[in-house]
Amino acid sequence: MSEGFEDMVNAAQAFFAELSCNNRKDWFEPRKTHYVTQIRKPAELFAELLAEDLSRLTGVAHAPKLFRIYRDVRFARDKSPYNPWLHILWRPASADGLAPGWFFSCASGELVLGLGVVSLKGPALTRYREWIDTRGDLVADAMTEVARTSGAQISNFGDASLKRVPKPYAADHPHADLLKRRGIAMMAPLPATWRKRGLLVSARDQASDMLPLWRAFHDHL
Repeated sequence: MSEGFEDMVNAAQAFFAELSCNNRKDWFEPRKTHYVTQIRKPAELFAELLAEDLSRLTGVAHAPKLFRIYRDVRFARDKSPYNPWLHILWRPASADGLAPGWFFSCASGELVLGLGVVSLKGPALTRYREWIDTRGDLVADAMTEVARTSGAQISNFGDASLKRVPKPYAADHPHADLLKRRGIAMMAPLPATWRKRGLLVSARDQASDMLPLWRAFHDHL
């Protein structure tokens, strides 16, 4: 069953494949209308519809954020002006910095949905480490269940892990690897059946498979 989003994915993947090889204003500007009408506008609708589904699944109202195609290059070595991907984030509408977010990425050769919190700093990072220390078994069990049902794997998205377990935790802590991280994100490609079942249905079902980790975040962090 198609909801019309297959055309959006096809257009996005083809567009971003070309953009990756032609990341210049003089290439993008003549194609900007195509990007807006065939990719961004349908993506905004998809984001709103999946926000409704995520709100129903979790019992918590979610709000979507569609990331801009324009890169902030002020302090970047890479001055390419555009992001060659479509990224969408959904988080609880009244979220604090530790509320888990759902993440969708569509790029050339990529279509994934993930969940987590990343790049934590300061008090939020301290709270995350306390959570791993006291609830690490619960978190690990949730991650194992999510991997089993959705095929999701832990992602290195965000800031790099520490080389050593942070103080005051022991180097041989049973969840040392998670303590070294600045957050947890798990990602999985959408199954190949999404074209037959529909993008929205497939994304919703994959989110449902990832609920054990969402609950571990939401209920205990």
